[in-house]
Amino acid sequence: MATEIATAGAAHHAAPTASEYIVHHLGHFSTKHQDKIVDFSIINMDTIFWSVFAGVVGCFLMYMAARKATSGVPGRFQAAVEMIVEMVDNQAKSIVHGDRTFIAPLALTVFVWVALMNSLDFLPVDMFSAIFSALGIDHLFPYHRVVPTADLNGTMGIALGVFALMIFYNIKIKGAGGFIHELFAAPFGIWLAPFNLLLNMIEFAAKTVSLAMRLFGNMYAGELLFLLIALLGSTATAFGFFGHVVAGTMWAIFHILIVFLQAFIFMMLTLVYIGQAHEGH
Repeated sequence: MATEIATAGAAHHAAPTASEYIVHHLGHFSTKHQDKIVDFSIINMDTIFWSVFAGVVGCFLMYMAARKATSGVPGRFQAAVEMIVEMVDNQAKSIVHGDRTFIAPLALTVFVWVALMNSLDFLPVDMFSAIFSALGIDHLFPYHRVVPTADLNGTMGIALGVFALMIFYNIKIKGAGGFIHELFAAPFGIWLAPFNLLLNMIEFAAKTVSLAMRLFGNMYAGELLFLLIALLGSTATAFGFFGHVVAGTMWAIFHILIVFLQAFIFMMLTLVYIGQAHEGH
Protein backbone atom coordinates (compact mmCIF):
# COMPACT_ATOMS: atom_id res chain seq x y z
CA MET A 1 0.00 0.00 0.00
CA ALA A 2 2.81 2.40 0.90
CA THR A 3 4.55 1.54 -2.38
CA GLU A 4 1.38 2.34 -4.35
CA ILE A 5 1.02 5.69 -2.58
CA ALA A 6 4.66 6.56 -3.24
CA THR A 7 4.28 5.59 -6.91
CA ALA A 8 1.12 7.67 -7.23
CA GLY A 9 2.83 10.64 -5.57
CA ALA A 10 5.82 10.37 -7.88
CA ALA A 11 3.51 10.26 -10.92
CA HIS A 12 1.63 13.27 -9.62
CA HIS A 13 4.81 15.33 -9.32
CA ALA A 14 6.32 14.06 -12.57
CA ALA A 15 7.17 16.64 -15.19
CA PRO A 16 4.33 17.20 -17.67
CA THR A 17 4.62 16.08 -21.27
CA ALA A 18 4.93 18.65 -24.06
CA SER A 19 1.23 18.44 -24.87
CA GLU A 20 0.26 18.71 -21.18
CA TYR A 21 2.55 21.73 -20.79
CA ILE A 22 0.95 23.55 -23.73
CA VAL A 23 -2.61 22.66 -22.74
CA HIS A 24 -1.94 23.85 -19.19
CA HIS A 25 -0.56 27.20 -20.34
CA LEU A 26 -3.49 27.71 -22.71
CA GLY A 27 -6.02 27.22 -19.92
CA HIS A 28 -7.84 30.18 -18.37
CA PHE A 29 -8.49 31.05 -14.74
CA SER A 30 -12.26 30.90 -15.07
CA THR A 31 -15.26 31.00 -12.77
CA LYS A 32 -15.97 27.34 -13.52
CA HIS A 33 -14.78 24.49 -15.70
CA GLN A 34 -15.93 24.70 -19.30
CA ASP A 35 -17.40 21.44 -20.58
CA LYS A 36 -19.26 22.94 -23.56
CA ILE A 37 -17.97 24.72 -26.65
CA VAL A 38 -20.07 27.82 -25.91
CA ASP A 39 -21.02 28.74 -22.35
CA PHE A 40 -21.77 32.41 -21.67
CA SER A 41 -22.03 31.80 -17.92
CA ILE A 42 -18.24 31.31 -17.70
CA ILE A 43 -16.04 34.36 -17.09
CA ASN A 44 -12.31 34.25 -17.76
CA MET A 45 -11.06 36.26 -14.81
CA ASP A 46 -7.47 36.51 -16.07
CA THR A 47 -8.62 38.07 -19.37
CA ILE A 48 -10.68 40.67 -17.53
CA PHE A 49 -7.92 41.46 -15.04
CA TRP A 50 -5.17 41.96 -17.61
CA SER A 51 -7.47 43.89 -19.94
CA VAL A 52 -8.29 46.32 -17.14
CA PHE A 53 -4.63 46.41 -16.10
CA ALA A 54 -3.52 47.36 -19.63
CA GLY A 55 -6.26 49.99 -19.81
CA VAL A 56 -5.21 51.55 -16.50
CA VAL A 57 -1.54 51.59 -17.56
CA GLY A 58 -2.49 53.18 -20.89
CA CYS A 59 -4.56 55.89 -19.20
CA PHE A 60 -1.72 56.56 -16.75
CA LEU A 61 0.84 56.89 -19.55
CA MET A 62 -1.38 59.29 -21.51
CA TYR A 63 -2.06 61.28 -18.33
CA MET A 64 1.65 61.58 -17.57
CA ALA A 65 2.37 62.62 -21.16
CA ALA A 66 -0.31 65.33 -21.04
CA ARG A 67 0.79 66.52 -17.60
CA LYS A 68 4.46 66.84 -18.52
CA ALA A 69 3.90 68.22 -22.04
CA THR A 70 5.89 71.38 -22.78
CA SER A 71 5.99 73.75 -25.74
CA GLY A 72 9.78 73.61 -25.80
CA VAL A 73 12.04 70.79 -26.91
CA PRO A 74 10.21 67.58 -25.97
CA GLY A 75 11.84 64.71 -24.15
CA ARG A 76 11.91 61.19 -25.51
CA PHE A 77 8.67 60.13 -23.86
CA GLN A 78 6.78 63.23 -24.98
CA ALA A 79 8.19 62.95 -28.50
CA ALA A 80 7.08 59.30 -28.74
CA VAL A 81 3.56 60.13 -27.54
CA GLU A 82 3.34 63.10 -29.92
CA MET A 83 4.35 60.87 -32.83
CA ILE A 84 1.61 58.38 -31.96
CA VAL A 85 -1.02 61.09 -31.52
CA GLU A 86 -0.06 62.75 -34.81
CA MET A 87 -0.10 59.41 -36.64
CA VAL A 88 -3.56 58.51 -35.35
CA ASP A 89 -4.93 62.01 -36.02
CA ASN A 90 -3.66 61.97 -39.61
CA GLN A 91 -5.27 58.59 -40.23
CA ALA A 92 -8.54 59.81 -38.72
CA LYS A 93 -8.52 62.89 -40.97
CA SER A 94 -7.96 60.81 -44.10
CA ILE A 95 -10.64 58.23 -43.31
CA VAL A 96 -13.44 59.95 -41.36
CA HIS A 97 -15.08 62.85 -43.16
CA GLY A 98 -16.97 64.52 -40.36
CA ASP A 99 -16.71 65.47 -36.71
CA ARG A 100 -13.64 63.74 -35.24
CA THR A 101 -13.68 65.25 -31.74
CA PHE A 102 -14.57 61.85 -30.28
CA ILE A 103 -13.41 59.49 -33.02
CA ALA A 104 -9.71 60.50 -33.07
CA PRO A 105 -9.28 60.08 -29.27
CA LEU A 106 -11.21 56.81 -29.55
CA ALA A 107 -8.77 55.54 -32.20
CA LEU A 108 -5.83 56.61 -30.03
CA THR A 109 -7.31 54.75 -27.06
CA VAL A 110 -7.86 51.62 -29.14
CA PHE A 111 -4.29 51.69 -30.48
CA VAL A 112 -2.63 52.21 -27.09
CA TRP A 113 -4.88 49.72 -25.30
CA VAL A 114 -4.50 46.92 -27.85
CA ALA A 115 -0.73 47.53 -28.14
CA LEU A 116 -0.31 47.23 -24.37
CA MET A 117 -2.44 44.08 -24.18
CA ASN A 118 -0.43 42.55 -27.02
CA SER A 119 2.84 43.55 -25.32
CA LEU A 120 2.02 41.32 -22.34
CA ASP A 121 3.05 38.46 -24.62
CA PHE A 122 6.69 39.45 -24.05
CA LEU A 123 6.53 38.29 -20.42
CA PRO A 124 8.17 34.87 -19.83
CA VAL A 125 5.60 32.11 -20.26
CA ASP A 126 6.42 30.46 -16.91
CA MET A 127 6.92 33.64 -14.89
CA PHE A 128 3.56 33.73 -13.14
CA SER A 129 3.39 30.00 -12.47
CA ALA A 130 6.83 30.28 -10.83
CA ILE A 131 5.68 33.27 -8.77
CA PHE A 132 2.51 31.48 -7.65
CA SER A 133 4.52 28.39 -6.74
CA ALA A 134 7.06 30.43 -4.77
CA LEU A 135 4.25 32.14 -2.83
CA GLY A 136 2.53 28.81 -2.19
CA ILE A 137 -0.70 29.85 -3.90
CA ASP A 138 -0.35 27.80 -7.07
CA HIS A 139 -3.33 25.70 -5.97
CA LEU A 140 -5.48 28.85 -6.10
CA PHE A 141 -4.41 29.60 -9.67
CA PRO A 142 -4.18 26.23 -11.44
CA TYR A 143 -4.51 28.04 -14.77
CA HIS A 144 -3.51 31.56 -15.74
CA ARG A 145 -3.12 33.33 -19.10
CA VAL A 146 -1.72 36.83 -19.36
CA VAL A 147 -2.46 37.98 -22.94
CA PRO A 148 -6.12 39.14 -23.20
CA THR A 149 -5.96 39.44 -26.99
CA ALA A 150 -5.01 35.73 -27.26
CA ASP A 151 -8.48 34.98 -25.87
CA LEU A 152 -11.31 35.16 -28.42
CA ASN A 153 -13.63 36.38 -25.67
CA GLY A 154 -11.41 39.44 -25.16
CA THR A 155 -11.07 40.37 -28.83
CA MET A 156 -14.76 39.71 -29.49
CA GLY A 157 -15.64 42.04 -26.61
CA ILE A 158 -13.63 44.87 -28.18
CA ALA A 159 -15.09 44.10 -31.62
CA LEU A 160 -18.63 44.25 -30.20
CA GLY A 161 -17.78 47.68 -28.80
CA VAL A 162 -16.74 48.78 -32.31
CA PHE A 163 -19.98 47.27 -33.67
CA ALA A 164 -22.01 49.31 -31.17
CA LEU A 165 -20.18 52.46 -32.32
CA MET A 166 -20.92 51.62 -35.96
CA ILE A 167 -24.64 51.39 -35.20
CA PHE A 168 -24.51 54.55 -33.06
CA TYR A 169 -22.88 56.67 -35.76
CA ASN A 170 -25.14 55.29 -38.48
CA ILE A 171 -28.18 56.38 -36.47
CA LYS A 172 -26.61 59.68 -35.34
CA ILE A 173 -25.62 60.78 -38.85
CA LYS A 174 -28.45 59.34 -40.97
CA GLY A 175 -31.19 59.32 -38.37
CA ALA A 176 -33.11 56.21 -37.30
CA GLY A 177 -35.38 56.39 -40.36
CA GLY A 178 -32.50 56.95 -42.75
CA PHE A 179 -30.50 54.06 -41.31
CA ILE A 180 -33.45 51.67 -41.50
CA HIS A 181 -34.19 52.79 -45.05
CA GLU A 182 -30.56 52.17 -46.01
CA LEU A 183 -30.71 48.67 -44.52
CA PHE A 184 -33.64 47.81 -46.79
CA ALA A 185 -32.83 49.90 -49.88
CA ALA A 186 -29.05 49.63 -50.31
CA PRO A 187 -27.40 48.51 -52.46
CA PHE A 188 -29.93 47.02 -54.93
CA GLY A 189 -32.94 49.27 -54.39
CA ILE A 190 -36.08 49.04 -52.28
CA TRP A 191 -37.64 46.43 -54.57
CA LEU A 192 -35.11 43.90 -53.34
CA ALA A 193 -35.55 44.85 -49.66
CA PRO A 194 -35.25 41.30 -48.20
CA PHE A 195 -32.00 40.65 -50.05
CA ASN A 196 -30.64 44.07 -49.09
CA LEU A 197 -31.43 43.50 -45.40
CA LEU A 198 -29.80 40.06 -45.45
CA LEU A 199 -26.71 41.41 -47.21
CA ASN A 200 -26.34 44.31 -44.76
CA MET A 201 -26.77 42.04 -41.74
CA ILE A 202 -24.09 39.70 -43.10
CA GLU A 203 -21.81 42.71 -43.71
CA PHE A 204 -22.14 43.97 -40.13
CA ALA A 205 -21.61 40.46 -38.72
CA ALA A 206 -18.60 39.84 -40.97
CA LYS A 207 -16.96 43.11 -39.95
CA THR A 208 -17.37 42.33 -36.26
CA VAL A 209 -16.28 38.69 -36.41
CA SER A 210 -13.31 39.31 -38.72
CA LEU A 211 -12.12 42.19 -36.55
CA ALA A 212 -12.06 39.90 -33.50
CA MET A 213 -10.72 36.81 -35.26
CA ARG A 214 -7.83 38.62 -36.97
CA LEU A 215 -6.38 39.95 -33.72
CA PHE A 216 -7.08 36.74 -31.80
CA GLY A 217 -5.55 34.49 -34.47
CA ASN A 218 -2.30 36.42 -34.69
CA MET A 219 -1.80 36.74 -30.93
CA TYR A 220 -2.83 33.13 -30.22
CA ALA A 221 -0.36 31.87 -32.81
CA GLY A 222 2.38 34.07 -31.33
CA GLU A 223 1.68 32.78 -27.82
CA LEU A 224 1.71 29.18 -29.05
CA LEU A 225 5.08 29.70 -30.75
CA PHE A 226 6.54 31.11 -27.54
CA LEU A 227 5.38 27.96 -25.75
CA LEU A 228 6.94 25.71 -28.38
CA ILE A 229 10.22 27.64 -28.17
CA ALA A 230 10.12 27.35 -24.36
CA LEU A 231 9.88 23.57 -24.74
CA LEU A 232 13.22 23.55 -26.59
CA GLY A 233 14.95 24.59 -23.39
CA SER A 234 13.51 21.59 -21.54
CA THR A 235 15.40 19.10 -23.72
CA ALA A 236 18.61 19.72 -21.70
CA THR A 237 20.75 19.35 -24.82
CA ALA A 238 23.10 21.73 -26.61
CA PHE A 239 20.75 21.86 -29.59
CA GLY A 240 17.77 22.55 -27.35
CA PHE A 241 19.55 25.34 -25.46
CA PHE A 242 20.91 26.89 -28.68
CA GLY A 243 17.52 26.66 -30.37
CA HIS A 244 15.77 28.06 -27.32
CA VAL A 245 18.03 31.11 -27.09
CA VAL A 246 18.35 31.83 -30.81
CA ALA A 247 14.77 31.03 -31.83
CA GLY A 248 13.39 32.79 -28.77
CA THR A 249 15.41 35.93 -29.44
CA MET A 250 14.53 36.02 -33.14
CA TRP A 251 10.84 35.41 -32.54
CA ALA A 252 10.70 38.00 -29.75
CA ILE A 253 12.24 40.63 -32.06
CA PHE A 254 9.87 39.72 -34.89
CA HIS A 255 6.94 39.65 -32.47
CA ILE A 256 7.54 43.32 -31.63
CA LEU A 257 6.46 44.11 -35.18
CA ILE A 258 3.41 41.86 -34.89
CA VAL A 259 2.35 43.41 -31.58
CA PHE A 260 2.26 46.97 -32.89
CA LEU A 261 1.17 46.05 -36.41
CA GLN A 262 -1.92 44.26 -35.09
CA ALA A 263 -2.73 47.24 -32.85
CA PHE A 264 -2.37 49.54 -35.87
CA ILE A 265 -4.57 47.32 -38.06
CA PHE A 266 -7.25 47.10 -35.37
CA MET A 267 -7.19 50.89 -34.99
CA MET A 268 -7.34 51.43 -38.76
CA LEU A 269 -10.27 49.06 -39.23
CA THR A 270 -12.10 50.78 -36.37
CA LEU A 271 -11.66 54.10 -38.18
CA VAL A 272 -12.72 52.57 -41.51
CA TYR A 273 -15.89 51.01 -40.09
CA ILE A 274 -16.89 54.19 -38.25
CA GLY A 275 -15.95 56.26 -41.31
CA GLN A 276 -18.29 54.17 -43.46
CA ALA A 277 -21.14 55.21 -41.16
CA HIS A 278 -20.53 58.80 -42.32
CA GLU A 279 -21.13 57.85 -45.94
CA GLY A 280 -24.40 56.73 -47.46
CA HIS A 281 -24.77 54.19 -50.26
